[in-house]
Amino acid sequence: MVDLLPRLKERGIAVDLLLFNGTRTPFREDIEARGIKVIDFGQKNNVYNPLNILRLRKYVSNYDIIHTHNYSPQIFTIFSLFGKKTKLVTTEHSGSNRRRAHRWFAHIDRWMYNKYDRVICIADKTLNNIIDFIGKGNDNMTVINNGIDTSRFINATPSDALETIAPGSKKVIMVAGFRWEKDQDTLIASLEHLPDTFHLFLVGDGIRRNELEKVASDKRLSERIHFLGVRTDIPQLLRAADYIVMSSHFEGLSLSSVEGLCSGKPFLASDVDGLREITHGAGILFPHSDAQTLADIILNLENNPKQYNEVSQKCVDRGRQYDISTMTDKYIRCYQEILDSNRKA
Repeated sequence: MVDLLPRLKERGIAVDLLLFNGTRTPFREDIEARGIKVIDFGQKNNVYNPLNILRLRKYVSNYDIIHTHNYSPQIFTIFSLFGKKTKLVTTEHSGSNRRRAHRWFAHIDRWMYNKYDRVICIADKTLNNIIDFIGKGNDNMTVINNGIDTSRFINATPSDALETIAPGSKKVIMVAGFRWEKDQDTLIASLEHLPDTFHLFLVGDGIRRNELEKVASDKRLSERIHFLGVRTDIPQLLRAADYIVMSSHFEGLSLSSVEGLCSGKPFLASDVDGLREITHGAGILFPHSDAQTLADIILNLENNPKQYNEVSQKCVDRGRQYDISTMTDKYIRCYQEILDSNRKA
């Protein structure tokens, strides 16, 4: 949203951002600084509170299109539009979730997708996951790959923060929320197979942070693993690292991975859905949850400077394919098609 919404505004689209939870974050401050109006339901608001339906009713008539992300906005916005003509678009980032193990939640998801004028999937795999779940493809589904401002990462000046924390070390970094679908555990375990000169920097936060800190402590690696929290200087941190890793159980299309590809350093990723597609032929894939192989790949690159540089350049070339300008064009085209079809109807 930080990168996309200002570009939509520059292209003549009046756009606001509504948050179910209005907690002040660096991302919110950044988007407000770029001139985007932010509406929120309060910093302590529960995103799953059904009262959000009534709160939404105050706003939905003000817009031609409402575009939702994540489950509670997806489902509550449908109910808030009862009797309204506003068009609905949603973006699916994964296409699979733990809710569908429960029969009633699965029924709700199938019903929900049919209520949208357009379901945008961030990758082909995401679309395939939804089709497998529903049992058929719908005309309202399309794929628009996520994108980033690639120039911010390709041209970033390296931060001195990592060197200040661990002077003279070899620096491995992963940028991701501490959520169940991520696999920081394998990356932490790989440090056991690397020399003491290697340090790991974990950027992000989430419900598993305390658990991961305990894993690092139990393995007696706390002095070599640094939890940096949520940061706004990601491009600079990536440029300062020696190796960028995305260790995960599954992905949709990870923007953090695209950012890593553009950093000018080797990008290493788990060989899983969502990472395999963007990494193969550019960065290096390692078997899912295989800490030893991950460490071996890093050591091999460390001992082969020519390969290190070749992989780094291939990663940048691949990352350029996901520039946000392409994503912006496709979103605008999607919105226009929806509005044009409404006028014809």
